[in-house]
Amino acid sequence: MNSITLLQPQKIVFGEDSIKELSNDSIIENSNRILLLVATPLLDAVESTTKSIQSKNKEVQLVEYTFVGEPTFAQFNELLNANKGFNPDCVIGIGGGSVLDCAKLLAALINNTQKLEDIVGIGFLSGRKIKLICIPTTSGTGSEVSPNAILLNEETQAKSGIISPYLVPDACYLDPVLTLSLPPKLTAETGIDALSHCIEAYTNKFAHPAVDTYALKGIQLISENIQKAYENGNDIEARSALLLGSMYGGLCLGPVNTSAVHALSYGLGGKFHIAHGLSNAILMPEVLRFNLPSNPKRHAEVARALGITWNGKDEYIASTGIEKIEGLLKTCGIPKKLSEIGITEAIIPELADIAMKVTRLLKNNPREVTREDAINIYKKLL
Repeated sequence: MNSITLLQPQKIVFGEDSIKELSNDSIIENSNRILLLVATPLLDAVESTTKSIQSKNKEVQLVEYTFVGEPTFAQFNELLNANKGFNPDCVIGIGGGSVLDCAKLLAALINNTQKLEDIVGIGFLSGRKIKLICIPTTSGTGSEVSPNAILLNEETQAKSGIISPYLVPDACYLDPVLTLSLPPKLTAETGIDALSHCIEAYTNKFAHPAVDTYALKGIQLISENIQKAYENGNDIEARSALLLGSMYGGLCLGPVNTSAVHALSYGLGGKFHIAHGLSNAILMPEVLRFNLPSNPKRHAEVARALGITWNGKDEYIASTGIEKIEGLLKTCGIPKKLSEIGITEAIIPELADIAMKVTRLLKNNPREVTREDAINIYKKLL
């Protein structure tokens, strides 16, 4: 059995209206200056929380997160420079994955001599002195429990990962009520992103029993509830299950991480600004078909977690599981082909070149992916 290191917040609070408990958190009690980074659509929703923290004689700097799409290096550095002077004891991020990633990096870099460019990659961050609380409002990235932060590198036109144990939040609050207003399209795309975290972790070359439990439960919760949440955003039980499944996916990211689905999606997001979850959703069935021969048993177990009950050979069960995923994508209004979102054959070689540079993830894939393999996968989706 391979060695593994599990990283997660010291405190995880899950439940409806759990954000109301935030002002009583010991981290808040022991802080004087609190920087609150909040996505624009959530400003009204967190007003009472802000007032509750201020009522405890805490100085709160409310920062509105206005970036559209995944934040670039330049945008983050602008955010960092604008808030260094406040010098908070605690940073709280409330929003989707990009908001949480920026909150994590703010907490790490506000009083750090290191620059963003110094810490790109695995293990380069020297430390973090500022306390960090993350509160997700989508059921997708799992950033609230992971050691990862992802930004868009303008120079390479690809996403760059900053991975460090110092980016794991001290606490996270998972309140499904905050996800009720998420539109159907984003519900589907972020939910499939979380599903890909779980599936890629379970089929990963470095899969581990300590993480398998999270991955399989995440697959089950997400596959059983994503259509319900897509069709009825006010279904609090479905929203709760999706949020929990997303958290399980996030717990898979540190010790095992994702593989070829995410690697092949990087160019789509970086160069063509296609939403991360959408990119992963379109790519996932074809990448799973490519990977299936490497470990039919593991892929069949994924199918069973998806709800497939057929008996037969592993290859057949696994293929049926991939068809189940395609059915979920169709039901949730996600395009089946890259051509439906404007990708043409002429740009596929460039996408492949970008993907082949994402060795941090490709090395995890259960089957080696060559440039020619990447091109063939993209072409099958035109």
